Amino acid sequence: MKTPRPVRGRGSAGNPKNRFEAIERIPQPADDNDDTSSPHTQFLTDSSKSIIAYNDSPDVGFDASVNAYRGCEHGCVYCYARPTHEYLGFSAGLDFETKIMVKQDAPELLRKELSSPKWQPQVLAMSGVTDCYQPAEKKRELTRRCLEVLLEFRNPVVIVTKNYLVTRDIDILSELARYQCAGVTISLTTLDAKLSSVMEPRASGPARRLAAIRALAEAGIPVGYLQAPMIPGLTDSEAPAIAQAAAKAGASFAGYVALRLPFAVKSLFEQWLEQHFPDRKEKVLNHIRAIRGGKLNDPNFKSRMKGEGIFAQQMAELFQLACKKAGINKRWPELTTKHFHRPGASQLNLFEADSADS
Repeated sequence: MKTPRPVRGRGSAGNPKNRFEAIERIPQPADDNDDTSSPHTQFLTDSSKSIIAYNDSPDVGFDASVNAYRGCEHGCVYCYARPTHEYLGFSAGLDFETKIMVKQDAPELLRKELSSPKWQPQVLAMSGVTDCYQPAEKKRELTRRCLEVLLEFRNPVVIVTKNYLVTRDIDILSELARYQCAGVTISLTTLDAKLSSVMEPRASGPARRLAAIRALAEAGIPVGYLQAPMIPGLTDSEAPAIAQAAAKAGASFAGYVALRLPFAVKSLFEQWLEQHFPDRKEKVLNHIRAIRGGKLNDPNFKSRMKGEGIFAQQMAELFQLACKKAGINKRWPELTTKHFHRPGASQLNLFEADSADS
């Protein structure tokens, strides 16, 4: 089958079949002279009745998360979250980056759930699935409004993003940091601006992400970086340079995740390699198979984040040595729930006490 032409400004070149649907839509092939332009992004209302999602995965690092958006316009071709769009009847391809589900009442839902006595104060993750600072956030400000709610309750939050837009909310994040309730992780996949532009087409470039680390650190907000994904044979060798650049910018903690290619992401990534790096395609795929037991994906909790085998061990050692030389020795910021409070609860208690005295 002929490899689809790249779509300007998008990570995916097409819409692979939804694994839950029997019918596949096959578009007419583009003319070789056609200058394929990007499809417009559509924003659809998500009418979810709750905003805090829970997981019991032993390798994730958090138990509860908030996602105001489903789908992500950043368009990172490797994104492990792409198949989640199939549960909505969409494709993991272009649909994931052009049909964005928006939870318009996310801040109100969050306030309601934190106000409930059932809520056990704990660290909330933002961007557990899709980036909370993707382009739509600049206008919609759902993430900012959720942070305002978290500040009201002094509930700790850790953010993972690859967008400089996070610096817009330094005022709120600084206040949260005063209560040891905020940490930001900037995703740094590569320092190569050209590679980033075709791999993560609508995310901030490497220089802007480093600038975000610097701005957050200077504001006293705990900030680190995540080399995610670390792509065997393509970006893994950058670990030392990324660690040095991030540490120089002010990163104080770090982690990495080996490339994961669940379901349709496998074919999307293969197509992308053929489009942009045909000469390196087989080398990269063979390196991936070397850490995934001969396959392109391994869903097992024990190994899915780091991989297995000699090559996976070499990746781990390279990352650990890079962090050590850069002076980074922590994986996560130290956050606390000891300052958590429900606004209005103290006034209510005083009212109840006065009623008892009378």
